[in-house]
Amino acid sequence: MAGTTAARRLYREIVADPASDRRIDVVAPGGHGKTVLLDTLATALRAGGVPVLRALPGAGEPVDPAAALIVDDAHLLTGPDLVRLCELATGSGRQMIVAHRPWPRTPEMAALGAALAGPPLVLGPLDRGGVAARAALALRERPPAALVDHVARQTAGLPGLVDRLIAALIEQAGPADRARLAQPGSLPDEAPAALIQQIGYTVYGLERRVRELLVAFALGAPRDAEVLVPLLGLADSAGGGIDEVEELVEEARAAGYLTAEGRLAPLVAAAITARTPTARRLELRRTLAEIEIDRGGSVLEAARGLLGTGATGARAAEVFTAGADEAVRVGSPAAGELYAAAVQAGAPALRVAARRAEAAVLAGDLDLALDQADHVLSAVDQVETEDAVLAGTVAAAVLAHRGLLGRSAELYRWMGGAAGPALGTAAVLAVPALIGTGALDEARDVLRGPAVPGRPGRPPTLLAGAEELTAKGVYDSVAGSPTAALSQLTRAAALLESSNRAALLPDTPAALAALVAIHCGELDVAQSVLERAVQVRLGGKAAATRHRLLLGWIALFRGATTTARSLLAVASPREVRLEPRDELLAAALEVALARRAGDLASLMPAWGRAREAIVRHPVDLFVLQPLGELAIAATRLRESSWVRPHLDEAASLLTRLGDPALWSAPLHWSELHAAILAESREAAGRHAEALAAAADGSRYTAALAAAALHWVRLMDSDVDAEAVEAAARGLHAVGLSWEGGKLAGQAAIRTRDRKAMSALLGCARALQSSGPAAAPAPRPATDTGSTGVPVIPVPATPGRHPAPAADAAPAAEQNGDGPLSEREREVATLVLDGLTYKQIGEQLFISAKTVEHHVARMRQRLGSSSRGELFAQLRQIVGPTAE
Repeated sequence: MAGTTAARRLYREIVADPASDRRIDVVAPGGHGKTVLLDTLATALRAGGVPVLRALPGAGEPVDPAAALIVDDAHLLTGPDLVRLCELATGSGRQMIVAHRPWPRTPEMAALGAALAGPPLVLGPLDRGGVAARAALALRERPPAALVDHVARQTAGLPGLVDRLIAALIEQAGPADRARLAQPGSLPDEAPAALIQQIGYTVYGLERRVRELLVAFALGAPRDAEVLVPLLGLADSAGGGIDEVEELVEEARAAGYLTAEGRLAPLVAAAITARTPTARRLELRRTLAEIEIDRGGSVLEAARGLLGTGATGARAAEVFTAGADEAVRVGSPAAGELYAAAVQAGAPALRVAARRAEAAVLAGDLDLALDQADHVLSAVDQVETEDAVLAGTVAAAVLAHRGLLGRSAELYRWMGGAAGPALGTAAVLAVPALIGTGALDEARDVLRGPAVPGRPGRPPTLLAGAEELTAKGVYDSVAGSPTAALSQLTRAAALLESSNRAALLPDTPAALAALVAIHCGELDVAQSVLERAVQVRLGGKAAATRHRLLLGWIALFRGATTTARSLLAVASPREVRLEPRDELLAAALEVALARRAGDLASLMPAWGRAREAIVRHPVDLFVLQPLGELAIAATRLRESSWVRPHLDEAASLLTRLGDPALWSAPLHWSELHAAILAESREAAGRHAEALAAAADGSRYTAALAAAALHWVRLMDSDVDAEAVEAAARGLHAVGLSWEGGKLAGQAAIRTRDRKAMSALLGCARALQSSGPAAAPAPRPATDTGSTGVPVIPVPATPGRHPAPAADAAPAAEQNGDGPLSEREREVATLVLDGLTYKQIGEQLFISAKTVEHHVARMRQRLGSSSRGELFAQLRQIVGPTAE
């Protein structure tokens, strides 16, 4: 801080040469340490043998020319005294140090400043280091960072307030609880009541107009003469009011209650608010809000100030409505509360219902949003067309969140017919919903029609551009180039980063871009888009869960199951009920994790959750991949009847869309695995042929097609080791690390060629442990499941598969550390988890017979006489498994 540095330098100069001729002008607001500085300098001068006069001698009194004259609060001197002081300053051979406030700036004060010559020594507020120094002085020890930050924030560094707040906090804590000051959460949000009362009393001792100015600032008034002149009742003719406002601001700043920028410290604002009578606060807030409305200024803060005051009437309702509209524009969560207050104040509920619905969507309250939108749509002949369109847009977005994309599309159709030229945004928003429900021709007509953004009459805003790119991107994902689709959707997400209006879309462009990227095998792109969406809160609160769940889906494909579980836990806490679309994705992710871990005990409850999610969510284009995962799990649990109608509906949907390879290939891939589990070679062959037909669509579909061919051959124990390894690495190259490892591992189990088996096992483990760089790297050859036990998560695949030789576990696994080898510890952990020998073998890429051999060897080595005794000893060695 420049003022403190200059004061220290001056002190050092006086100590080094106390008798030197110097004239110092010290300027600072009240409470900034002028008196303390003068006392310190006076002590230093006396210690150097220089006489010190602390007050201006009376008229006619002689002044010792050898004495240093130190005068405090010179701004309080009369005109003649200032003239005399100025005359003494113009003489030679005399030391003078004069301190005063920067206001009032009278001609006599200006002349004194000129007579003292040189730049003044200006004392300013304390920075964080200065606050820490003051706290250390009071505590007599190094102050805790939490205390320093709290004091600096509450006082804005004003020195007088800093010392008073530190003293009050120490006194409030007392000697016994002083240690609590070091805890960030222990400091009170409000200053001690006694200090609040003291500051309030002091402020109310100021001149009335200055006090009224500070009260206005405390209640949220801007430093704008256009507002302050009428609010304070000042004269406004010929600019007199403006000059008076500036004079009052300077007086308040000089008194030490405003910062250099003219802001109130939070501590002072709280004290003034507490001291001002409630009726006066309400009157000023109402007047402030009315002034802002009349001049077209910002009314949000004034409207917030009226909340909870019981203000009613047409004018108050207008204030609340205007404040809520502003809150929606800036993305403030206060919008919903302000609209509710407007209705309570007397605003017609139907008139604000559409905007209230929009605010509820932005705040993530979908129930309220749908309720308010339905009020408008139920009385559409009583509202403006714009309100009807807004309500329809909100309802369509909420219905899409809730998995009812078909109903969402119907709303867009209705708006297209009812609103006509006023439709605007709703027309292009209809495209994702229409395509998602199979209405390709209708979506094409919308894109080609006159309501496309960019037509005359609609400004080319960021929102309009993002909506158009989203519509074209979804359309191209079905009827055009997947690469173009991904590019358009990614750009749409980037355009919407600065807009909170993305919440009114049926799905965010980031989520749609991620889905397209996942279906293309571009997991890095998908992850980047989603992480950016989470960072900027794209789509508001309602979209955050979806973005995190899709990130979990990406981690699942990479084989990073620990990351996927963490994302699932964050996005889907047990105590929170998700919207149907998010619930279906979360349930599918939970099922997928249990299936990949071969954990039947976890798969059963996960499947119970999934069954309910399936019932609540109709089929649309954007849930085909989760649906495919659930189809595999249903087949494994012999409950295929739960998903068969949905799979039939999905097939019909894809047919209506022309069987786009981007969307159909992943579903065929999942149904291929379901068919393998059901040991239906005919169905598996049919899906493999469908994948082969789509192989030219992209490198992703080509990788699926190549792998599908080998999966069908594995059903006949037909293993071409080199070709399988190439197909597995092809899956890995498009982001399907776990899928690639699974193919290689299952091929290893089915081959009788020990050399081929060893090569395939090495390939499987390499793919499992070397996911893409963006994914967290698991341990070599293993990943870490939810139990914290290192496993290679390969789910069971029934069918005909000859067991490898019983000695498939290499001798190198014996590491000599402890009673069990590393491999035996893995087997022991899975045995304690309740897995069968077959399930354990499939996870570890060994046969069930080899697992049995490991268990028998552990029992023999540990001397266990029974299975129960073996389990008890293994628990002691391995430790308890996590729930």
